[in-house]
Amino acid sequence: MATPLPLEVVAGICAATLTVAMLRSGGDSRLGPAAPSQAETPPWRLPRSIADGLRAYLFGPGQAQSLGLLVLRLAIGMMMIHHGQDKLADPQGFANNYVIPLHLPFPLLMAHAAGYAEIFGSWLLIFGLLTPLGALALTGTMAVAAYHHILTSGLNIYVLELVVLYLGGSLALLLLGPGRFSFDAGIAKELLDNSTNNGDLDRPIIQQPGLVAIPVESTSR
Repeated sequence: MATPLPLEVVAGICAATLTVAMLRSGGDSRLGPAAPSQAETPPWRLPRSIADGLRAYLFGPGQAQSLGLLVLRLAIGMMMIHHGQDKLADPQGFANNYVIPLHLPFPLLMAHAAGYAEIFGSWLLIFGLLTPLGALALTGTMAVAAYHHILTSGLNIYVLELVVLYLGGSLALLLLGPGRFSFDAGIAKELLDNSTNNGDLDRPIIQQPGLVAIPVESTSR
């Protein structure tokens, strides 16, 4: 398998540095700065359910957990990208050895699709950009690879161990999200800032000691 290219190593380090710097520049872990003036508020807002889902997915983990997710993204992305490059270097050979035994249609097309899925999916994980899409691409290719190994070699741990590690890591990122140190989190932060200062999310909060904060409708219209 090809060794990591210097450009890819530099890209991974730059991605890590940029995402950490971008998130740290936002101050504390709460979303968004002070509310902008009415003139600065855009005329749109995210639905509350989508905003809450983004908060839970991207900002649920703390900083230590997010740093762990960043390390996992970089490790999987920087290693998996070369599996895609190997497939595209000899797509016909990959199709003959892996796709045709699974009786999948259009084996050469499937070989190219698997190679590009691993390359683009790896870059998306490295930068934490559209992370669910990248993680899903790698999870899909690794699930097919695991099925192929089980079909041809049975439950051989020495054949399955690397595939299972990649599959488990990609699936974990798909379910847990990229963490706060990602471009997804930086983009979502702006969207959630705008939504927080608009409409349904711009309601006063009443909170008493020991009770959960509950948003209430304003009586002055």
